[in-house]
Amino acid sequence: MGVCLTDCVWFPGRLNTKTASPGAFLIPYLIALVFEGLPLLYLELAIGQRLRKSSIGVWNSISPLLGGVGFNEECEKSTPVNYFWYRKTLNITPNIETSGSLQWWLVVCLASAWSIVYICFIKGIDSVGKAVYVTTTFPYLVLTIFLVRGLTLPGATDGLAYLFTPDWEILKNPQVWLDAATQIFFSLSVAFGGLISFSSYNSERNDCERDAILVGVINSATSLYGSIPIFSILGFKARSAYNSCLERNILTLTNHFEISDQNVTLENYYHWYNHLNQKFPVEFQNLNLKECDLQTFLDQSASGTGLAFIVFTEAVIEMPGSQVWAVLFFVMLFSLGLSSMFGNLEGVITPIKELHLVPKSIPNEILSGILCLISFGVALIFSLGSGNYWVEVFNGYVGSVPLLVIAFFQIIGVIYIRGMKTFSDDIYFMTGRRPNIYWKACWLVISPLMLLVVLVAYVIVQAQKHPTYPTWNPSYELFPQTEVKNYPDWVFAIIILLCTVPVLSIPLVALVRLIRSRVGRSSTAANLNPYENGSFEIEEREERNSKA
Repeated sequence: MGVCLTDCVWFPGRLNTKTASPGAFLIPYLIALVFEGLPLLYLELAIGQRLRKSSIGVWNSISPLLGGVGFNEECEKSTPVNYFWYRKTLNITPNIETSGSLQWWLVVCLASAWSIVYICFIKGIDSVGKAVYVTTTFPYLVLTIFLVRGLTLPGATDGLAYLFTPDWEILKNPQVWLDAATQIFFSLSVAFGGLISFSSYNSERNDCERDAILVGVINSATSLYGSIPIFSILGFKARSAYNSCLERNILTLTNHFEISDQNVTLENYYHWYNHLNQKFPVEFQNLNLKECDLQTFLDQSASGTGLAFIVFTEAVIEMPGSQVWAVLFFVMLFSLGLSSMFGNLEGVITPIKELHLVPKSIPNEILSGILCLISFGVALIFSLGSGNYWVEVFNGYVGSVPLLVIAFFQIIGVIYIRGMKTFSDDIYFMTGRRPNIYWKACWLVISPLMLLVVLVAYVIVQAQKHPTYPTWNPSYELFPQTEVKNYPDWVFAIIILLCTVPVLSIPLVALVRLIRSRVGRSSTAANLNPYENGSFEIEEREERNSKA
C-alpha cells in the first residue's frame, strides 16, 4: 500500500543519480530484489501472519532479547520552473545552517495531507482499505496515459536508451549497491514494521508465499512501468534542449558566414560544422559556439524530488495541453503520498495497541488523531526554508543504514534464533507446503551476507569522506548549477545520531532483558526460549485434533 510513491517517483529519481547511470542502477536493483527483497518480504508476511502480532509483538514472541528490533521500524539565470520551485514554493535558504521561517503555504499543505489521513483512519483498517482502492489504482491510470503520450514524443527513444544502457564501471561503487538495497526496502516497505502489522490481519491459512511473489514482482514491474514514461518524457526534454542548442548555433553560423537560410539544418549541422571549422579555423573558434551534447542534457536531469517537481514539470509544460497533463501528474503524486502515509501510520498504531501503551478506553479516533498531530508537528521542520535539505538528510541516512541493520537482525531472529525448522513448520501450517531451496538459501546465507557486505562496504567508504549536500545558492559563481557543500559539524552529528539511534534499541533491549533474567526479575527463564510460545502449542493441538 505504501510502495507506490517509491515506484513512481523515487525509483526513477534514484535511477538518475550522480553515483549511477539508470542502466547501471537496474543491475544491483534486480539482484537486491531477488536475493534480499523477496526473501525479506516473504519472511515478514509469514511471521506476521503466523504470530498474529505487530512488528514489536512478533520479536517479543520469538525471543524477548529481540524486542528492540520492532522499535526501529520506523530567475534570470535559472529556468522558470527552477525559480518557481526553489524560490516561490520552497523559498529555500542558501544552506542548511540558515533555517529560515516556516512557509505558511507548505504548513497548510502539510496540515491538509495529515487531515485527510486522519479522516481515512477514523474507522480503522477497514476504512483505510477502501481509501487505498482509489490511491493505488488512480496512479496506474495516469501512468498509462503518460506512457502512451510519452512514447509518441520526439526523443522518447533517447530517454529509453539512456534508461536501459548500463555503465559497468559504476557497479564498483558500494554507494550504488546501498542505494539499490535501500530502494528495495522503500519499494517493498520491508524492515519498516508495517507489513508485519498488515499481515497479522490475514487469515492464518492465507498463502503468504504467493502474496510475497505477487507483491514483489508487481511492485518491481510497476517501478519499471513508471520509469518508462518518465524517461521517455525526459528524453523528449533533452532532445528539445539539444535541438534548441543546435538552432542557436545554426543562427550564429548563418549570420556570421552569410549562409543562405535553410541551407544549414539540424540534419546537416555537423557537416557544416566540420567544413567551416577546417576552412576558417580562427574565425570559427572566435564564435564561441555552444557545446551541444545530447548525453549532457540527459545527465543534467535532476534526481529525487527534483525529478518530479522540476525536470518532469519542465517537460510537461512543453507538451500540447500542458495544463491537463500537469493536473493529472500532481493529483497522481498526491494520491501516491497518501498511500505511503497510510502504511507508515498503520505500522505505528498497531504496535501501540498491542503493547497496551494507551488505555483500551481510548477510541481509535482519538489515538489516530494524536499520532497524526504528532507527525504533523515533527514534519514542520520540512516546512522551513531549509526544509528541503532536511528531507535529503532523512531520505539519505534514516532510510539506508538503519534499514540494513534492521533487516539483518530480522533474518537472524527468525532463521537462527527461532530456527529454520520451526519457521518451515509455520509456513507448512499456513500454506500446506514447506519453503523450497531458494528461500532457504536466501534466508540462511545469501540475504544476511549481502546485507552485511553492503553495510560494511558503505561504512568504510563513508568514513573516508565528509558527507556533502547540494544547495540552491544564487550567489554561487556557477549558478544556476547547485553548489555542493560539506555538512556542518552539528548536522554531521545529527546524521550520526539518525543512523545509530534507530538501531540502538536492538542491543539495549536485549541487554536489559538478559540482565533481568539473570537477576531473577523475569517470571521464568523459559521466557527466553524462542520455542516457548503458547499460541503455537494450541494451534498444533487443534491441528492434531482435526486430523484425528
